[in-house]
Amino acid sequence: MDTLFPSKQISSQKSHTLHVGFLKQDTRILDEVVVGIYKGPKSYTGEDVAEISAHGSPYVQQQIIAACVAEGARLAKPGEFTQRAFLNGKLDLAQAEAVADLIASNTAASQKAALHTMRGGFSQVLKVLRDQLLSFSALIELELDFSQEDVEFADRTQFYALINNATTATRQLIESFSLGNVIKNGVNVAIVGKPNAGKSTLLNTLLNENRAIVSDIAGTTRDTIEEVLNIDGILFRLIDTAGIREHTSDVIESIGMEKVSRRLQQPM
Repeated sequence: MDTLFPSKQISSQKSHTLHVGFLKQDTRILDEVVVGIYKGPKSYTGEDVAEISAHGSPYVQQQIIAACVAEGARLAKPGEFTQRAFLNGKLDLAQAEAVADLIASNTAASQKAALHTMRGGFSQVLKVLRDQLLSFSALIELELDFSQEDVEFADRTQFYALINNATTATRQLIESFSLGNVIKNGVNVAIVGKPNAGKSTLLNTLLNENRAIVSDIAGTTRDTIEEVLNIDGILFRLIDTAGIREHTSDVIESIGMEKVSRRLQQPM
């Protein structure tokens, strides 16, 4: 970095500082940039990091990347910075996965849930429970070591209260999985009914567009039609299905009805 940024000796600067100057490759000026210095362990990855803030030209950015590579750097693999943060103990596994969820979030609810987990909300609950259980486990082992002395190190009342609290907290976390799945992936809503019941009309009305073909002919919808609707930050995956009736001589319509049956057996 010192070679590319001759204005200052970056390697000797303090952590969490910003420096303005020209970025050069040999004698050629690439851009006037701001270089941020973040020294480990107080950085996202826990390692020494330099961030270059350049102007928005794709050409300039490519030139800067090429210059860095020429000095021995390489392009990061997808997710490598978060992987390094995990390996260096800056993030636990739940937080690392939440980073990917945040990047993929497409609603306010999924963004909020990912940020909560990334900031340690989920991990903190588990950490407190783990520390309490380990503490009591140590006291019980101590009692076993002095079993012939008739001494009691672990308060039984507190121990049973801890077990009940851990059971309740664990159950709540397990139950929150379904809600988290809804927030992350959306709610599957299958529109099912008899032929000409208005299923496709309902889908078009909800979407406010003519997405599905509508006619008076029974069995117009042969295959499932899926669209996504965002309502108050929650995704609803609307699935228009073929009409269901007991008997049909139409082979294609029969296949569509079989698809509806399989769809209804899937968890929504």
